[in-house]
Amino acid sequence: MKHYQEVIGLIRAGVIPALGCTEPGAVALAAAYAKQAFGDMDIAEGQITVSVDPNVYKNGLAVGVPGTGQAGLAIAAALGFLIGDPGQELSLLSGITPGLLEQAKVMTQTGKVSILLNDKQGLYIEVIAKAGDTTARSVIAGNHTKLVSLQFNGTDIISAADNIASTARSKFCGDDVSLGELINAVEAAPYAELVFLEECVSMNLAAAAAGLTGRLGMAVGAHLQDLISENVLANDLVHYAKILTAAGADARMSGETIPVMSVAGSGNHGLTATLPVVAVGERMNISREKTIRALAVSAAVTLYIKNFTGSLSALCGCAVAAATGASAAIVWMLDGTTEQINGTIKNMIANLTGMICDGGKVGCALKLATAAGVAVETALLTLKNVVVPCSNGIILQSTDATIRNLGLVSNPGMVHTDKIILDIMLEKSKVFLNPDL
Repeated sequence: MKHYQEVIGLIRAGVIPALGCTEPGAVALAAAYAKQAFGDMDIAEGQITVSVDPNVYKNGLAVGVPGTGQAGLAIAAALGFLIGDPGQELSLLSGITPGLLEQAKVMTQTGKVSILLNDKQGLYIEVIAKAGDTTARSVIAGNHTKLVSLQFNGTDIISAADNIASTARSKFCGDDVSLGELINAVEAAPYAELVFLEECVSMNLAAAAAGLTGRLGMAVGAHLQDLISENVLANDLVHYAKILTAAGADARMSGETIPVMSVAGSGNHGLTATLPVVAVGERMNISREKTIRALAVSAAVTLYIKNFTGSLSALCGCAVAAATGASAAIVWMLDGTTEQINGTIKNMIANLTGMICDGGKVGCALKLATAAGVAVETALLTLKNVVVPCSNGIILQSTDATIRNLGLVSNPGMVHTDKIILDIMLEKSKVFLNPDL
């Protein structure tokens, strides 16, 4: 883990392209695996049942599915099954055609796709496809792309036991490695090992540009830009980072067919972990190589934190993980000391830990704007040696121990909160489905 080759390999595995919200994307992927196991299936005679954990359900309830004009997990599952190409992972829905979309709509409208809520803790998606006496079952668990079980008529094609080694390799932290060692590994890596992150910059900036020019979603980024043009807000570094990051979320959460580079299985995490860093790099005239290396620092810190907070929780991971990664990267990029990098992580955790996740939706652009602005502002304050004392709240002298405390706040601390959030959202959805209630 302490060698740069392993760390860069883990960053590569955790930074991948994604189209649309990754919870519907993961459901589509699980359905594609089931289709792969099933082979030919007459949809008119078949049934697809999808069972998801509360957080996948929450994040898929109101977010647009790219290329469909619809929201929800059912249409994603139908399309994933029809496309049937799990090799595309979280970019699977880029394979939508008008014909497939019409078939998927028929499937959902005729009750061929059922979405069930289970009580699993942590990311868990099970898809069961049945037609006559034939059954295929797939399970994705732990993260958005990790297939842990695939069965055909009850016989394992892939089992959880087959994935033990893979799970061990994907572990990003533990008692044998510290956050500092991960950053040291990024610093030691030859630049040639990091140039793959160039795609992060181009892809996520393209999403931000689309959000701005198209005034997509809630147009949070575009409206912030308008306020600068009207001389209401300052055209400063903090607002530039907020505009880019919010505009990327505006594009992504609106359901447009616009890919972004995800981090830790989330496109919004990817936007938050990268665009504030890019904004600072541009405005501060930082070299391209140093900016790219800073993005690796951001990804490493984000993935490290997510290993403690979990893939999905009641905490907004864009705030507590991705923005913290961005802030650490900005301090690193501006030649901050190790103590200052640790300080900005503590400051971010002291500041944004209370931000909740209430599902994926266009309003996420507001949270990403807040997280991006705080990431930049906190980095700049920390470089002035403004650091919250370890006597405060959940902050400890050790940054690694502070992150572990954050993990405890997430789980078990916020488990009941998560349930209440979901209950509220489910009750509200009844009103939207039945306006007369």
